[in-house]
Amino acid sequence: MGHFLYPDEYYSSTYAINFEKYYRKGYRAVLFDIDNTLVMHDAPANERSTRFLRGLMDIGFKVCFVSNNDEKRVADFNAAVGANYIYKAGKPKARGYREAMELLGTTADTTLFVGDQLFTDIWGANRAGIHSILVKIISKKEKPHIILKRVLEQPILKAYLKKHIMKSDYTS
Repeated sequence: MGHFLYPDEYYSSTYAINFEKYYRKGYRAVLFDIDNTLVMHDAPANERSTRFLRGLMDIGFKVCFVSNNDEKRVADFNAAVGANYIYKAGKPKARGYREAMELLGTTADTTLFVGDQLFTDIWGANRAGIHSILVKIISKKEKPHIILKRVLEQPILKAYLKKHIMKSDYTS
């Protein structure tokens, strides 16, 4: 069922990911969705997200937000951070991800993507050949069309988790 929608990895939160480990593995850029990945939907950058993103840049990562939102939303969020961004990215198309890598001077082999939605974020990252990381949502308070997507994502996420858990059981 939908392996193209499966993330390479799944974490409880963006903030739980050990990015230093990825840097040691040769990754040099992180592309992020914003809403429900870094902050609640439509929320501005807060102290936690700003400190976190600046910390990634201090490690040596290039950071770019790849969002389907309009420029005002993405630019306002980015103002506190000073990273790069792609707005109206057209996810799940690969175009926005490729544009971000070109902007950052990286390749799919040296770029990570972190997002909260299978049908846009993960599918698009997979189409672009980028290591995809799914994170649990920050808040269930979302727009109706996103809530509908969450319902449709559930069987796919359950199948992914079953496969992932079974695989790890056999390799232990």
